[in-house]
Amino acid sequence: MSATITHRTPRRSLANWAMLVVAGIVALLMAAPFLLLVLNAFKTGADYSTNGPLAWPTTFTLDAFADYLGRVDFFRALWNSILSSTVIAFAGTGLALLASYAIGIGRIRASTAITALLLVATMVPHEALIYPLFYGAQATGTLNSIWSIIIVFVVLWAAYGTYILSSVLSTFPREVLEAAAIDGAGRWRILWTVVFPIVRPTLSVLVVFIFIWSWNEFYIPLILLGDPASQTVPIALSTLRGQHSIDITVVNAGSLLSLIPTLVFFLLFQRTISRGVTAGAVK
Repeated sequence: MSATITHRTPRRSLANWAMLVVAGIVALLMAAPFLLLVLNAFKTGADYSTNGPLAWPTTFTLDAFADYLGRVDFFRALWNSILSSTVIAFAGTGLALLASYAIGIGRIRASTAITALLLVATMVPHEALIYPLFYGAQATGTLNSIWSIIIVFVVLWAAYGTYILSSVLSTFPREVLEAAAIDGAGRWRILWTVVFPIVRPTLSVLVVFIFIWSWNEFYIPLILLGDPASQTVPIALSTLRGQHSIDITVVNAGSLLSLIPTLVFFLLFQRTISRGVTAGAVK
């Protein structure tokens, strides 16, 4: 006697369908600004003025992109953004790892007070820092140089990273550290052969987020980078605003070109972020 096994596909309940519809509506609302950005980037100025931002383009044209590239040295600004954001992301994360290793595992004195001080430092508005940062860059000769924002943001994001990582490393199993010390490993060897491999997913997430945050920074680079040759992408985009008028289609085209690198970067490291979030805890 043989029995036939049938597999039934579970049916979605009414609540599941309702949640799916709500999720679709929320996703559409979140994507609407990006869709409008793409839509208006391929319009002419006359088409935008006549039909408004919500109308479908009468003709798709690349005139706004050509106009933007003619006004702004986009590739120079793109290189400045890539260079500064990359150096800031890796240097800030590396500095945060060293500091959090001393605080979380080294068990230095007043570690709680130091961590609280770092948290307060990350909460200070950039507007409150701009005067000392400006005069400091002027005194050190880094004003209008891309290295001025690299130094500033490496310190700022390292403080934030130290606050995050020190709480993770404070839960690191002492037995693992003691076993490595018994085997003759020094502090540096313990850091790179024991601690670093375990917290690497968390460090990867921190690098990705610091890169994106540094790419989008506007206020401090606007003050410290007055030379067009050292400006980043957001600063170059802001130069399109005239004294009395602004070409919306050119701004949309520039915004789209400025958004594409970070979008590509995020998509490339999306799996890294997912692994880091799920595997970032020390076991």
